[in-house]
Amino acid sequence: MLEQLQANIHYTFRQVKFLLSALTHSSYSNEAPQAGGHNERLEFLGDAVLELCISELLYHNFVEAREGELTFMRSRLVSQPALAALAREIKLDEHLLLGRGEEVQGGRTRDALLSDAFEAVLGAVFLDGGFDEARRVIAALFLPGLRAARSALPDKDYKSSLQELTQKIFQDRPVYVLRGSSGPEHAKRFEVALTLPDGRSYVAEGSSVKKAEQAVAALAAASLRGEV
Repeated sequence: MLEQLQANIHYTFRQVKFLLSALTHSSYSNEAPQAGGHNERLEFLGDAVLELCISELLYHNFVEAREGELTFMRSRLVSQPALAALAREIKLDEHLLLGRGEEVQGGRTRDALLSDAFEAVLGAVFLDGGFDEARRVIAALFLPGLRAARSALPDKDYKSSLQELTQKIFQDRPVYVLRGSSGPEHAKRFEVALTLPDGRSYVAEGSSVKKAEQAVAALAAASLRGEV
């Protein structure tokens, strides 16, 4: 029965005991002490592994994203509802070992329980196969959802924000100049320079002139707010 779950997570355990432990809720171990431990320690480990691997995925897949945007995307990807949805997708709910009381109360359908068990399974993969295998499993499970997390970012018009700041501070506007472009036609990079009314200048790149202008405006706005 566990073969299908292992296929769903793209990993075959060398020591199935780790997977069994990840599937064991504390309510089950309380009613069946002979079953051994439960999954709370593995959940703790899996949570840390997941956060690091998702951070790395986002860092490499969204090279133009700022820290705040990366943090926003990561929080969506590792949120309780998102992890519970993935748990259902891999049929983790069908393999959980629950105590009778937890079963009767609908524990198998609860987001909190499912997300914890999902993290525990990732912790089990890490113990059984090491970090590289955990990273591979997490990439396979989460890559399809990366773009959705990016599209959920709140719209941020850094150019408008900067103009408001410069009008307030200098009673004047910033000046944008396209300095050039590089790269092949299908992957061009544009460089834009921005000069504030007080003479300070900033440079940033983007996959379009508009994105480069937004990026350099974000740098300047952050500087004016004392954030960098």
